[in-house]
This record gives sequence, structure tokens and C-alpha cells, in this order.
Amino acid sequence: MTGATELATVWAFIIAFAVFAYVVMDGFDLGLGMLFPLFPKKADRDLMMNTVAPVWDGNETWLVLGGGALFAAFPLAYAVVMPALYTPIIAMLIGLIFRGVAFEFRARSRRQNGWDLAFAGGSLLAAVSQGIALGAILQGIVVDGRQYGGGWWDWLTPFSLLTGAALVAGYGLLGATWLILKTQGGLRERAYRLSQPLLIATLVAIVAVSLATPFLEAEYWRRWFAWPNIVLTAPVPIAVAAAALALWRSLAARRDTPPFFLALALFALGYAGLGISMWPYIVPRSITIWDAAAPANSQAFMLVGVAIMIPIILAYTGWAYWVFRGKVDPDAGYH
Repeated sequence: MTGATELATVWAFIIAFAVFAYVVMDGFDLGLGMLFPLFPKKADRDLMMNTVAPVWDGNETWLVLGGGALFAAFPLAYAVVMPALYTPIIAMLIGLIFRGVAFEFRARSRRQNGWDLAFAGGSLLAAVSQGIALGAILQGIVVDGRQYGGGWWDWLTPFSLLTGAALVAGYGLLGATWLILKTQGGLRERAYRLSQPLLIATLVAIVAVSLATPFLEAEYWRRWFAWPNIVLTAPVPIAVAAAALALWRSLAARRDTPPFFLALALFALGYAGLGISMWPYIVPRSITIWDAAAPANSQAFMLVGVAIMIPIILAYTGWAYWVFRGKVDPDAGYH
């Protein structure tokens, strides 16, 4: 590979890492918000908020990094994808704004029901919008020359609605297993009872999306089922089944720590499947990462800053989660 090709590949993996880090770290946060209506007691909601209070506002760092890197490293892809997804992306940002405002003002208001509704509704809106945007990208974006050539509503299809529902179920599972990890007593037991149906819903969604995806594009079918590709792709669904079985058993055994990390493993495997389907296209079947790449000099210059900043962000994030590890006590906080 040439130097330009190598740089484009490196930046593709950087963006993929940033997006996955956002999904992992903000997924349980959004899931927790969506579960709010199922916990009507004020004390339970206060405790749920306290489990994410020290870390929630740093999670969007990865979303900013991924979006900024896409704009800087792959400007052509940014110019095509953004007009195609304006509506779900704006909806996502509105949902995140509602969540952030509700998080800050809820504790300072005497009437918390309105802020609780904003927190839950914003979480649901953000999760659905992210899932719809993912589905819209995966099903393909109409490209005319070097610009978006589709219509205003191309993003809204049965498949994108399916991926939206799938992400809601997955985030809900992450939120419930996060509560298992961080709480105790009645709240934790309620989270256990919610986790099993959410796991079933997530698996149904994974199967539905996996069955629908090969029919979107012939290349998807060949990549997953043609010989000898199937030998390389078969371990992914097998690993999904194994992780799901281990998660179900850990929930049945009332274990605290494994459920959350096994739920993350399901997301990681789903993300790997997405990568198998899309690579090397950044706009499926239209624009590859090499077609969309910025000049090599620009990518090399930016890579220096990213090489410095990502380790710092990872170190700070790891330190924050380490400091606020363990269970949250309703009266004493983290211990």
C-alpha cells in the first residue's frame, strides 16, 4: 500500500474506534434514561442518576472526535453523508441536549417529573436516531458525482426503523446490566428482571437485522455466505450465540459484574459484523475510504495531534471509571 492508502486506513480505524467507544460509554447512559419510566420511585431515579453522574458528560467526547475526524480526514464522505442524514442527526442532537439539560436541572428543581420526562424522552430520541442513521448508511446512500443525490426522506425506511428499534433494545440491555453492576437491593433485583426480556429483545433484533442486511445489497450476501468467505464470517454469529448464552446464565445466577461486560461483548460482535459488511466503503457501495480521504499531508499532520490526544483521553477516562468503581450507596455515594 502507498503512504496515502495506509493513512486513510489508519484514520478509518481511528474513527471506527471513536464511534465504538461512544456506543460503549454512552450506550448504557442512554439505556438508563430509557428505563427511567419503569422506576417510578424518586429514590430509585436519584440513585440511577448517581451511578452515571461522575462520567456521563465525558462520554460525548468520543462522538465529537468521531464526527470531527470524519469531517477532517474524509471530507467527501462527510459532504455526502450529512445531507442524507440531517434529520436523524439533528434529532439525535436535540435528544442529547434535552438529556444534558434535564440532568443538570433535575437536582435543582422542586418539580422533577418534567425533567425526568425530558431525560427519558431525550434518551429514547437519541437512541432511535442513532439506530436509524446506522440503518440509513448500511442500506446505501444515493451519490450523484461527488454529492448526495437522494431525497429528503431516503433515510426513513423499514430497515432503518428496524435498526433504530434494535439499538433501543441493545441500549436498554446495557442500561439494565449497568444498574446490576452499580446498585444493590431492590433496584438491582428490578434490573435483573428487566435484563432477561431485554436480552431476548436484543437477540431478536440482532437476528432480524442480520437476516435483512444481506438482501440490501448482493455484495453483503457474497461477503457473508459465499465460499470461502463464510469460513471467516461464521465465527461472528457463533460468538454472538456464545456471549448471549453466557449472559443469560450470569443473569440467572444473579452475578453482578459479568452481565454488563457480556452485553458489551454483544455490541462488539455486532460492530465487527458491521465492519465486515461495509469494509472498505465509508459510503456503502459508492465511496471507499480511499476515495473519500483528505490529502495525505493533511492526514499525517492531524495524526500527530490524535496520537497525543487519544492516549490522554483514554487515560483520563480510565482513571475516572476507576475512581468511581464499585457500588453506589443511596446515602454515601460510591464506595
